[in-house]
Amino acid sequence: MRVVLASTSPARLMLLHQTGIDPETRAPQVDEEAVVAAVEASEGRTLSPDEHVLLLARRKAADVAAAVRADDPAFDGIVIGGDSMFALGDEILGKPYTAEAATARWEQMRGRTGVLHSGHSVFRLTPDGGHREEHAVAAASVTFAADVDDDEIAAYVATGEPLLVAGAFTLDARAAAFISHIDGDPSTVVGMSLPTLRSLVRRLGVDWTSLWVDS
Repeated sequence: MRVVLASTSPARLMLLHQTGIDPETRAPQVDEEAVVAAVEASEGRTLSPDEHVLLLARRKAADVAAAVRADDPAFDGIVIGGDSMFALGDEILGKPYTAEAATARWEQMRGRTGVLHSGHSVFRLTPDGGHREEHAVAAASVTFAADVDDDEIAAYVATGEPLLVAGAFTLDARAAAFISHIDGDPSTVVGMSLPTLRSLVRRLGVDWTSLWVDS
């Protein structure tokens, strides 16, 4: 059975590799800001973090699933989409993009606890043209060390690592030493909850171990 990851995230790809799955990867063609803005405008409200990540995870999976089906009508497998965002108190912290923003984020986060929300969407495509889908959100709390000093923040930001990741930190690389506690599934913080993903796959009638490349 084929597995397609609707993401170019190195962290999500690494997680799947670590659990024995070697997916194809495709970049979803989704304007995330436009999608969220359109839904919020139509509903007249701001989406919650869980609603936000679930909406984008599903749109990404749906986009890639359509592209896969167009390229190969006989495709037999699953398409996995994901999205993450970090909330600190009432504030949503997306990707900082600039060194100045990343520095400000870390000055704000040290000694505090935030929540990483991760949306998951799995599409099951069959050769007869059928499809089913399942979706879920996982969340984990992240507590940052209170003694992270300005020099450490400057050195971390200078690596460029936090600029393009939600919340301006990564658990699977340099920022790990600055995180003092996690409450929840650690893989959620990396980018995709593997227990949640397994549950969705099983609900679609697929044996998780059948996805292992060495099974």
